[in-house]
Amino acid sequence: MPEPSPNVALFVTCLADLFRPTVGFAAVRLLEAAGCTVTVPRAQTCCGQPAYNSGDREDAAEIARRTLPALEPFDYVVVPSGSCAAMLRLHWPALLADDAELATRVGAVAAKTWELTSFLTDVRGVDSVEAAYEGIAVYHDSCSGLRELGVREQPRRLLRSVAGLTVRDLGAPEECCGFGGLFAVKYPDISGRMVSDKADDIEASGADTLLAGDLGCLMNMAGKLKRRGSAIRVRHVAEVLANAGDAAPPIGESEA
Repeated sequence: MPEPSPNVALFVTCLADLFRPTVGFAAVRLLEAAGCTVTVPRAQTCCGQPAYNSGDREDAAEIARRTLPALEPFDYVVVPSGSCAAMLRLHWPALLADDAELATRVGAVAAKTWELTSFLTDVRGVDSVEAAYEGIAVYHDSCSGLRELGVREQPRRLLRSVAGLTVRDLGAPEECCGFGGLFAVKYPDISGRMVSDKADDIEASGADTLLAGDLGCLMNMAGKLKRRGSAIRVRHVAEVLANAGDAAPPIGESEA
């Protein structure tokens, strides 16, 4: 049986904080509905992934050291992003492996860190949500969530319970969208071709909505679709699951 009311730290992520706060609010709503007591630690900062991906392990480790104490007091750390969750769960321990005292502490935090939909289904036993969304959606599997954390069926299981929503698979749901964090900056031509292929796949699906669990991927794909003049709506999966599909315009669209 799940714990009666675990204390959960919501690690909001930089992109949600700066570009899409509705994702954080949706995550809180979902976690509270699952019986959790939710706190957003004020001392949390970046997970360190940009520095880590650029090869700056020293600064990435320092970010981990500074953020670690903010997450230690909680039963779980939940992240609405597969890439940030993987950074905390898999890469923080490697960064601090040479510090015996910190290695034990960071290992404990890593072990209790979960991606949002995986936490809801695999830890809290949530199989359905009280939500409605009219449309046909396709789901994009982010590289980190899928390959590093095994997140694939969990969001789809929850989405099947959303009233009015039909969920389809893309022709190549597991192919990278071309974002890859700094990859899109370092290799713009390759990244642009990859997101063009992904946009072709999305448009060919006949869906009116694109969903995913990582804002970086969503912003990248939304940008390409918008430049093409596509009417496909782009949203984070948490927004739909929390019945907050109308709380903000689709990603890439203005308030007006």
